Amino acid sequence: MSDLGRLGRGLFWNEIPVGTKWHSAGRTITETDLVSYVNLGWYTEDLFTDLNDRSDNAIKGRPVPAVMVLMMAEGLVLPSIVRTGLAFLQSDLEIKGPTMVGDTIYVHCEVIEARQTSNASRGLVRTRNSVLNQREETVLIYQPLRIMRGREAP
Repeated sequence: MSDLGRLGRGLFWNEIPVGTKWHSAGRTITETDLVSYVNLGWYTEDLFTDLNDRSDNAIKGRPVPAVMVLMMAEGLVLPSIVRTGLAFLQSDLEIKGPTMVGDTIYVHCEVIEARQTSNASRGLVRTRNSVLNQREETVLIYQPLRIMRGREAP
C-alpha cells in the first residue's frame, strides 16, 4: 500500500491499486459559504436560516448541510481526478457528525476497488473518502465509484 500524500494532478486508474491513499488540502467553511449555498439550493430549513430562536435545535451553533460538506469535499478531491475522471457513477453516504461554520475540512481517500472496464483505456475506481475536521473527527464518509482514464503503456 502506498500513500501519495497531497496531490496536485489527476491519477490514472491503472496507477492506483487497491490500498493507495492520499489526502486533500484543507478548506475552512465560512458564513458566506453557508449563505451562498442556502440561497442557491433554497434551503429554507430554520436550522440554516434563523439565527434568532435556536433553543429547540438539536445541533447548537451554526451547522452546515451535510450535502454542502459533500460538495466541498468533492471540490477538494478534484485535483486527484483532473483530466482523468470521466464520470461519477454512484456513491454511498454516511454522515458521522455535524460540520459547523468555522470548521476546516480535509478529505482522506483510499482506493478500495480498481478494475478495467470493457474499454481497455478506462477503469472503474471506488474510493473511501473520509471527511475530517480540524480536530481530526470524521464528519462524513462517502464511497464514490468513478470511470477514470488509464495511462497508456509506453
